Amino acid sequence: MPDMTPALRRRPLWRLFIMPALLVVAAIAWSGFWFYAASEVGVRADAWRAREAKSGRVYDCGKRSVAGYPFRLEVSCEDASVSLVSQTAGAPSAFTARLSEIMVIAQIYQPNLLIADFKAPATLADRGEPPSMKVNWTTGRSSITGLPTNPQRASIVFDNPAIDRINGPVQTPLAKAGHVELHGRIAEGSPQDHPVIETVLQISGGTIQEVHPLLAQPFDADVQTKLSGLKDFAPKPWPERFREIQAAGGHVEIVRSRIQQGDLVAVAAGTLGLNASGRIEGELQMTVAGIEKVIPALGIEKMLEEGVPQATLDKVAPGVKSQDLNNLFGALDKAIPGLGKVVKQNANAGVAAGINSFGTAAELEGKKARAFPLRFVDGAVFFGPIKVAQLPPLF
Repeated sequence: MPDMTPALRRRPLWRLFIMPALLVVAAIAWSGFWFYAASEVGVRADAWRAREAKSGRVYDCGKRSVAGYPFRLEVSCEDASVSLVSQTAGAPSAFTARLSEIMVIAQIYQPNLLIADFKAPATLADRGEPPSMKVNWTTGRSSITGLPTNPQRASIVFDNPAIDRINGPVQTPLAKAGHVELHGRIAEGSPQDHPVIETVLQISGGTIQEVHPLLAQPFDADVQTKLSGLKDFAPKPWPERFREIQAAGGHVEIVRSRIQQGDLVAVAAGTLGLNASGRIEGELQMTVAGIEKVIPALGIEKMLEEGVPQATLDKVAPGVKSQDLNNLFGALDKAIPGLGKVVKQNANAGVAAGINSFGTAAELEGKKARAFPLRFVDGAVFFGPIKVAQLPPLF
């Protein structure tokens, strides 16, 4: 009986190599793309540095390298530095910050998201001078959504930042916090056409030394602002940008501000702008709960006992002479022995009564509070009728 089974056909062997060959071709193409992208990093970085230099921000990198093959780009910049030139009003000045290392990471499949890690410490110095400040942190990271020339959103976060003042071999604590983060985004417009910037700043466990004992106590802050008046993100120094904002009638809206220090809670909202001289104008409405508990920390009684410096009076009571105040206490003692001392020792109660006299009753987070206007007039800051500070012009 003849064999009716058809002869088995041999399949061509070349079909078995199609998929491996395609994978090899894809790998070669991907590798070529990655190395091309890596080679472009230096070109794009140099172009960005040139753009920033026009704004008075000069960036430099001691050693730059690119890694991360095959799916991301890791750009490492060791001994990084930035010099800020003409970023404040007045005579041109230069300020240089140096950082141990910056690592910028971008995924190949998501190139519009850049993540940067900062390695501590950083030093700050005037041009030609040794470092005057040192900054440390445990974690420092930032992220940018969008291209550096066309950003849409940015964030920067630091854990346990600390700033020390350097005086030769001695380092003195100046400020620190448990956590600091700053977020910004374009709320309206675009980077090329009148962007409106919304920011949120959060500080946990912050302290500031060498200013006032009150600020040396830990505080938390949460501030949300909205900035309008920018023309675009074109490179320019900050004084020029502030002048542009003023000419356009721009302003900073304090949408929300909350500061807490122990039992003290303060919230504020309002709008601040710039006048033709570059000085801050505007008003914030503040509501404060627990202010009577921090008045003793102001040290008013001690200041009166030791004598009021003229510089202090110039800030809080312009036109009043220190000698006149001392003569007043002397006259009180002559009229009624010990009266001047009693007035000094009860100064805190007088301050509390004075604050209550120009504030209005309010309630904040279920607590009794006082509401006050915080006014900015030609750079002078008034807490009610009392001048508490004088701010320099911004251009």
